[in-house]
Amino acid sequence: MKRSDSAWARLLLAALLVLGVTLGLRELAPGPRAAADFDGLIRGPEVVISVARGATGSQIAQDLFEAGVVKSELSFFRAAVANPRSGSIAPGEHRVETRIPAKEALAQLLDPERILNLIRVRDGARLVEVTRELEKAGYRGRDIKVALDQLKVPDGFETKGIEGFLYPALYSPTKDDSAQSMLAKMIDRFEESTSNLDWKYADFTPHELLIIASLVEAEGTPDVFARVARVIYNRLEKGMALQLDATVHYALGKRGEITLSLKETKVDSRYNTYRYRGLPPGPIGSPTVAAIKAVLAPIQGDWLYYVTVSPGITKFTASYEEFLEFKREYKRNLKAGKFE
Repeated sequence: MKRSDSAWARLLLAALLVLGVTLGLRELAPGPRAAADFDGLIRGPEVVISVARGATGSQIAQDLFEAGVVKSELSFFRAAVANPRSGSIAPGEHRVETRIPAKEALAQLLDPERILNLIRVRDGARLVEVTRELEKAGYRGRDIKVALDQLKVPDGFETKGIEGFLYPALYSPTKDDSAQSMLAKMIDRFEESTSNLDWKYADFTPHELLIIASLVEAEGTPDVFARVARVIYNRLEKGMALQLDATVHYALGKRGEITLSLKETKVDSRYNTYRYRGLPPGPIGSPTVAAIKAVLAPIQGDWLYYVTVSPGITKFTASYEEFLEFKREYKRNLKAGKFE
């Protein structure tokens, strides 16, 4: 493609592909001739393509062309138009091969494994775990600490701590992102993901509901979230101790433990729901919107107990005797190695 054609392509693309969350592909005007494209048979070395937040599709196409990734800007434009996933290109720095077909260039921009310093906030992630992810991405601990002191939680939540508000997702920092801006993005994502929810259930405050959602996220899987929520509500209503292993793990700073020792259930922490009745003082991680919805609209039932008897199978009951039987089944399966 001649350079004059390249200029024409940039003019055509100027109104397209606005990046943020989406590219905004709206005008699908094809070029007057076939767009020059590499065949990919002889590839060049990888380069780093920086996609800024708010960058236009024409800027991305130009960067790819000037870096020798694609043979023409128009070829990338047409590949993006043809692929609905093109709206998911994340801001950040991407490793991309050179001299490749435009379709492959788009696929590499969409591949999270090719994003440099990708920050993963996993479902139920704790603040300390998010902090470690930020440090792995190159942010300094003291900058993170300063940011945590300055950030504010969304309106309506009577708490200052941001535990629970760092929404689970993949985040790709740009060269201009600070520790504070990255954490702010996570809180913004929480607000975006929950913007259509009514934080009301019974007499619980929004903060209490967030705490319960974090317990549900840690204790269950999406298929049983609503039933776990119901068990928690039933126990609270009866004044029973919640006795949730996940809260003790949080107090101890542990992950991945299947069982608790008797000594661990006696640890003196307000997060120890074996020792203290009621809810812990704050969330024990960041819940997904699925867990939050389960808390806001729990299924009806009289269950008071549940046991994950084997991976993927959780049984619920209102009978203490049946609960003990479930525990025996769990111990048999644990001994048989089913949880390994």
